[in-house]
Amino acid sequence: MAKVYVFLADGFEDVEALIPVDVLRRGGVEVTTVSVMDDSQIVESAHNVQIVADAMIEDCNFSDADLLFLPGGMPGATNLYNSSMVRQALKEQAAANKRIAAICAAPAVVLGQMGLLEGCNATCYPGFERMLGDGVRYTGALVTVHGNITTAEGPAAAFPFAYELLSQLVSKEVSDQIADGMRFVHLMQGKK
Repeated sequence: MAKVYVFLADGFEDVEALIPVDVLRRGGVEVTTVSVMDDSQIVESAHNVQIVADAMIEDCNFSDADLLFLPGGMPGATNLYNSSMVRQALKEQAAANKRIAAICAAPAVVLGQMGLLEGCNATCYPGFERMLGDGVRYTGALVTVHGNITTAEGPAAAFPFAYELLSQLVSKEVSDQIADGMRFVHLMQGKK
């Protein structure tokens, strides 16, 4: 079973974190939400929703991670970047050539500032593309996959982003079944 860690910091964008958690768990992926806040498993979203994370970052060993995932939102993305433990986990994940995903501001504010997107195609929330870094080709797409790095644009991209991650971690067939069961296919066909 694939294993994913989702980093949560105060100010995270609700749907960007929770839709992928929901979709991945429906698809049979083991997902652990991780608080990066000092001494609290309770993390508050950008819209004042409090979430109790599954674990504290200092109690986790990320060596078994198939994917490390960064939701966006402000100041959530900045709070993720300010965590030395998040940055260290991402450096080790990248060095091991393992999957990393980020959505909205997080591709730029975290991955871009760390230099992890150099030479990649990537997307992010409009206005943050200047922070993606040197040698990064901004696509402006809802979801962009480049090697082991998957980036997404913003809240509206949360569903297609989650289904893409599920395809990578389990299979396209399972992802398509989950998308159909959640009525995403129906939505995208424009039926009323």
